[in-house]
This record gives sequence, structure tokens and C-alpha cells, in this order.
Amino acid sequence: MSSLSGKQGPRYRHLAAESEPYETIAVEKLTPIIGAEITGVEIGKLVSEEAPSNRQMDEMHLAFGRKFGELHIHPAAPHEGDDPALMKIYADKDSPRANGEGWHTDVSCDVEPPMGSILYIKQCPPRGGDTLFANMYAAYEALSDRMKTYLDALTALHDGESIYRGLYANYGVADKPSYPRAEHPVVRTHPVTGKKALYVNRGFTRHIIGIPRDESDAILAYLYQHVENPLFQCRFRWSENAIAFWDNRCTQHRAMWDYWPHTRAGTRVTVKGERPV
Repeated sequence: MSSLSGKQGPRYRHLAAESEPYETIAVEKLTPIIGAEITGVEIGKLVSEEAPSNRQMDEMHLAFGRKFGELHIHPAAPHEGDDPALMKIYADKDSPRANGEGWHTDVSCDVEPPMGSILYIKQCPPRGGDTLFANMYAAYEALSDRMKTYLDALTALHDGESIYRGLYANYGVADKPSYPRAEHPVVRTHPVTGKKALYVNRGFTRHIIGIPRDESDAILAYLYQHVENPLFQCRFRWSENAIAFWDNRCTQHRAMWDYWPHTRAGTRVTVKGERPV
């Protein structure tokens, strides 16, 4: 039985506000709880001054990201071309791994983790390679009031060392002397919406600070299982030249590597964020 099911109806009840139709774009929700596909946007026109139409898509991708703020430089990953803000995404039949296989929030080990990520896929496998997204507002709201009270006062260590060391050796990327680590609240408040969201993930969170390790392990194991409930998720099916833009402050995501031996390739631009509070 799902941990969110019961005999009094669902524990998480979402009421989506109705909005007026858009004039120049179309928005199709993927689920009532998270995700939408937007059509009718011409990125080339949005960034025409920063990256004229005769420039490469890579330059338009970077210019589009800068519309939302200063760009974040990944602490370990290889980049495409000359700009370190353009992260390389690539997996084929010879790759030892693919980017983002487990549930995570991008680079949450940074003291100021990225606000948002913009992924552009140039080459898709014939089938598979979807990205799953999960709503951390909803995951928090579905907790009991007593669990919310317990978690609200806690912080956790996020560490990139065990993730990043040796991770990109197949690209010829040498390890750095050290990788980021930071302490963040288990529940963060979004600086724009003011809403609370869970902020722990399997990829980077190592332990909760100030409680016994066995208690930390048990609480984190529960939270990981909880946030991965399909109720909070949507599944984005890629097509070539599609772009996904997500808010790392209130979502987690996971890339499916179910397309071996085919190739999936693209680039990611990441926008700087602020220290979680």
C-alpha cells in the first residue's frame, strides 16, 4: 500500500488555480501537481541581441540562461566549447555512466546551489531517455504536522566529494584537490514563493546534523522514499532540440538511462542561486 494512501482520501490534496489563456504561447500541464510543456516560444528572438540568429545554438543557450541571472560553473563536469558555463551532457554505448541517473537536486553541495537548470538535448535515442521530476513543495505538504515541526529545525550536510571524485575520468577530466560541501536546512523556504520545500536528496545529502547517526539514517531513508512517490512526479519525454527548465529550489529530478546502446547528447546551462534558508 502506498505510504500516502488511506481511508479518508489522499493525504495530499492539490487544488490547481485556473488561469486565463496565454496570448502567444501554449501551456499543457503534464500532471495536476508538477510540470508543463510550453510551445510557441522562439528562443532565438528572445536572445537576438546577445546571440544573433547566425550564431550557434550553444551561444543562444548561454544567452537564454543569462536572461535569468549569472551562470553557475559546475565544480566537476566537463564543458562544451570555450565557455565553462556550458556543461556537456553525453552518454553512448561505451559510457560507464550517464548524467543524473539517481534522484538529486543539481549541485546541492554548493554553499549557494543553482537556482535553475536549462537542459538542451541535441541527440535523442529512438526510445527512452526520459527525465522524471518531483515536486518538493508537495512532498513537504504531504507530511504530518508533527513531522514538519521536527524537520523544520534541522540542517543536513551535502557533500560532493564522494560523488564527483573520479566521476568524469572517462572524459579526461582530472580531479580537483577538493569538492564543495555545505550545510543546508532540511526544509528550505523558496525566496520567491515563500513556500516550504523538502531539501534533502540521495545524491548529495550525507547526514542530518546534531542527531545520532542511526536516527539520521532512518529519517533520511524515510524522506528519500517519501519524495520519490509517483504522486509527486511527472515524466518528461524528450524530442530532439527540446529544452527543459526546472527550479532546483523546489524540485528533484532523475534521468533514465534505459536507452543503451544508443546515444543521448546535449548541453546544460545552470543559473546561480542563493544560500538556502
